[in-house]
Amino acid sequence: MTAFLVRRVVRFIVVCAGVSLVTFAILHASGDPVALIMPEAPEADRAMLRKALGLTDPLPVQFVRFVGSAATGDFGKSFFHHGQPAFDLVLERMPTTILLTVASMVLALLVALPVGIYSAVRRNSVVDHVATVVVFLGQSMPVFWTGIMLILLFAVQWRLLPVSGWGSWAALVLPTITLGTFSAPLLLRIVRSSMLEVVNLDYVRTARAKGVSEWRVILRHALKNAALPLVTVTGLQFGLLLGGAVITETVFAVPGVGRLIVGAIRQLDFPVVQAGVFLLAMIVVTVNLVVDVLYVYLNPTIRIR
Repeated sequence: MTAFLVRRVVRFIVVCAGVSLVTFAILHASGDPVALIMPEAPEADRAMLRKALGLTDPLPVQFVRFVGSAATGDFGKSFFHHGQPAFDLVLERMPTTILLTVASMVLALLVALPVGIYSAVRRNSVVDHVATVVVFLGQSMPVFWTGIMLILLFAVQWRLLPVSGWGSWAALVLPTITLGTFSAPLLLRIVRSSMLEVVNLDYVRTARAKGVSEWRVILRHALKNAALPLVTVTGLQFGLLLGGAVITETVFAVPGVGRLIVGAIRQLDFPVVQAGVFLLAMIVVTVNLVVDVLYVYLNPTIRIR
């Protein structure tokens, strides 16, 4: 188990280094960032800004300086938000994005777990066939299309929920359903397939032979082993939901990190883009590390090794 955890920590460090490199490259991906920011300024003014931003130094020096600054949360000041620190702008919006992502994940699990378990236990039933169709439909619908359809139906046609904004809990409903619909079909399929693999194993049959009720056997014995693939996929889906939040926040005008990054890209506000991408990537990497540790806890065979 110790060797397993050490490998995961080393991988975590390597991934963090890769994230730092990619985030640093954002500033230089479009050529001269100063020319994009000040397209009509005299060359003398551009040269002064390059020197002030440290862009005249060799790239290795710039990268080392960037890593040191990123470790302390210093990504510079925003070009378009009155000189506010870029990292502070991202932190202000992060609770909104995390709330939306967690709520969507909870909704997806609340749908996937009971439906997936019932579909496996009552294989080839009406519920099982309907769930299969829902899985195919759900995985084929883009997030932005789902969001637009929900707006047209619940906000425009029926006027039950607000179209956009973030002023009340009602405004959370449509974005949460949009993102939850993206993850629920895959999680449902994982739960169903995992349960089908374990419901007829020897220890499950033994529990049934001892007179334990069917649902007690399913929920207490079968679900524990079936949950192992679900834990891994849930961690991966959390990262995808964070990425999907960028689209969802734009569709519903939610003031989160995703919408902030999209606006910063349009405004060529590189410090905000770097801070947002770096923080989101660090959250995803950290969640995956936690999932790996949880997987070890749930899987005795890895602990024994």
